[in-house]
Amino acid sequence: MQFRSLTAAVTVAVAIITAIVPPVSFAATASEIDRNVSASLATLYKNNSGAKSLANKSVGILVFPSIVKGGFIIAGQFGDGALRKNGKTAAYYRSLAASFGYQAGAQAFGYVLFFMDDDSLRYLDKSGGFELGTGPSLVVLDSGFGKNLSTTTLQKGIYAFIFDQKGLMGGTGIQGSKITRINPSP
Repeated sequence: MQFRSLTAAVTVAVAIITAIVPPVSFAATASEIDRNVSASLATLYKNNSGAKSLANKSVGILVFPSIVKGGFIIAGQFGDGALRKNGKTAAYYRSLAASFGYQAGAQAFGYVLFFMDDDSLRYLDKSGGFELGTGPSLVVLDSGFGKNLSTTTLQKGIYAFIFDQKGLMGGTGIQGSKITRINPSP
């Protein structure tokens, strides 16, 4: 019963943040997002050959160059990114999350989602706000992934890389995360 209460509290917190935050309130411009996405992908590919191989097989790549997270017991995080298809930006997105639990600190990090099939990519917009952990399968990959990459290890769904972590955020908590489409200024 406590788990349901915590899950409900996190879901309500994400819904409130999503409802009260204007679509471009802390957003970078489209050109800033594109520049940061390009730099993040270049660094990721340079440091992880598996990520580049995965990108070559994906139908879309959603990149969040910098997610900022902070809090004490209740924490929030946000960041803007872009969806790339065939090397070009197709749309812009915002990632918002709230969490509750034994946690304290602040950190920044980036993450990339590789969409391996059209169904997973369609779910991003069909869902009215993609929630990590629901919908298509999500696999978080570590830096050693490139050593085991083969066509038989790649499955349908979504693969994620987390990179460039800075700061200190410790503890455990229940988190709700939502990705929604935005329209930043040029």
